[in-house]
Amino acid sequence: MNDQKNLDFHQPMTCDVCGRMGQYQVFVTYMVLSIFFIPIFKWGRTYYVRTSCCGSLYQLRPEVGRAIERGENVAIQQTDLYLEQRGQAGAQNHSASAQNDATYGQNTAGASAGSTQQRLLEQQGKWTKVCYNCGYTTTEDFEYCPKCGKKFEYTEQK
Repeated sequence: MNDQKNLDFHQPMTCDVCGRMGQYQVFVTYMVLSIFFIPIFKWGRTYYVRTSCCGSLYQLRPEVGRAIERGENVAIQQTDLYLEQRGQAGAQNHSASAQNDATYGQNTAGASAGSTQQRLLEQQGKWTKVCYNCGYTTTEDFEYCPKCGKKFEYTEQK
């Protein structure tokens, strides 16, 4: 059986894929031999890093991953990462655009029309919810991120 464990490690960074500020979030995947739902033996550990800005996935050098798992004070360098999957480089941070809209005095009627349009697009399945705090992405109808508790923001799927 495959299993995954999120490691409590967050490091601020500037993303090479999308150019935005974000955080590295580290997790480990491994195989588990279980007997009657009791884990007996773990093997095949692979450490990964996901960026919170665009969701790019990197494989992390095992020695750095083990140090993080042991709770050591480690700084991830670009040389420790191998790009596995590029994130959504075109994804934009909608909280910043919402602040800009508020700055330019957009009225509440416009916001109401926007939320109606957003609901229609959600019903058509054209929206993905992205937590810009932890990087969790889903198409489920969650109001808040089940991973970190922050409110979801929406990005249009392409």
